Amino acid sequence: MAVSVKILPSPKCLFDDPIQIKVEGLSPLQEVTLRASLIDENKELYQSFAYYRAESNGELDLTCSSALAGSYSGVEPMGLLWSLESKTPFKRLAKKNVLTPFYVHVEVFEGHSITSQLLGKCINERKFLGEGVKRIPVREGRLKATLFLPPGSGPFPGLIDLYGSGGGLVEYRASLLASRGFVTLAVAYLAFEDIPAIPDILELDYFGEAVEFLQKQQQVKDSGIGVLGLSKGADLALSLATFLPSIKAAVSISGCGVNTYIPLRVNGFTIPHHPYDLGRMKIDDESGMADYSEILDDPRDSATWSSRIPVEKSPAKFLFLSAQNDRSLKSELYCRDVVHHLRQCGRDVEFYCYPGAGHLLEPPYFPLCQVSYHRPLGIWMLWGGQWREHAKAQEDAWQQIQVFLQQHLLDSDAIKSKL
Repeated sequence: MAVSVKILPSPKCLFDDPIQIKVEGLSPLQEVTLRASLIDENKELYQSFAYYRAESNGELDLTCSSALAGSYSGVEPMGLLWSLESKTPFKRLAKKNVLTPFYVHVEVFEGHSITSQLLGKCINERKFLGEGVKRIPVREGRLKATLFLPPGSGPFPGLIDLYGSGGGLVEYRASLLASRGFVTLAVAYLAFEDIPAIPDILELDYFGEAVEFLQKQQQVKDSGIGVLGLSKGADLALSLATFLPSIKAAVSISGCGVNTYIPLRVNGFTIPHHPYDLGRMKIDDESGMADYSEILDDPRDSATWSSRIPVEKSPAKFLFLSAQNDRSLKSELYCRDVVHHLRQCGRDVEFYCYPGAGHLLEPPYFPLCQVSYHRPLGIWMLWGGQWREHAKAQEDAWQQIQVFLQQHLLDSDAIKSKL
């Protein structure tokens, strides 16, 4: 019997979809190696592998078969995806062109070696746009963004998506959220086209234009807009929720309750950036990599409070996600501080802190990036995280985000129909 590798329920899926990998036609208890490989848009090769022993019926099912060693061990149905590692050190897997998928090649080799006989293979096509989702570039006034529309007339909940200080126009999270039923606007605000990488000041009005643009879309529900942000985008998300009344729900990912690094002009006044000291940055003598986690002043020091975002004034609902192994920002400390403050003000907020997770909490099955080059700062940045723990955190966080946004941007009847 020929060896076959199957991807179930289909070899084609969205990037955030879990899959079942099955191998059939092996000899009982046969030792094999499974390898996954992916080539990104920069021609960078990412690979993972794991050693397995077939069951007595000559099959492997990664939802219940245990890896003996390799890039991971134990029962890890998606281990071949989340453990992908670049051949060149310190590369971050991201998706530039969401109109094209990633192709993950899954191969099975004889014995516990990737240099032995190839027994079988298949390809998993992982897309970023669901069927019928539209991608529309936006250049309206100052606004530089990309709009993603789910199929159908809606109305759908509207969502602003903000990434961090690395800048650019990052679309892959927004495209996946649109594929899950949100009209999503990915907004650039740093290091894109004529927007400088490190401006002297950011203006809330710019993000207000993004919200107004989103509200004009016929497919968007009129019950309020959501916003989610990562890192610098996280404190911007809190500022939008505080000063723009149409924001009804905000998600902070690896962020804090203070305005970081760049002053923010708001309705005639300015919130200064939170005090920091680059002298507290730790540089590894051998690698030259930077640990930024200590540079911000303690948010509990009243001398820093002029940079606090007055989130207690916001009517919005809040979800905070932080990582205990964050090497870029003490996101657990900063999130706990703002969550404690909101709860003291009688607010009911959601907060999840993930042990072993690093700063870059992405959609699920993106592999952990512990270190990468931060182009605007011109340094190698440590992000932190441990492989398995980070993967589990991303899976859980992605579900928490969607449930939270559905709960607070949909009416109760719509929620019941989705459940």
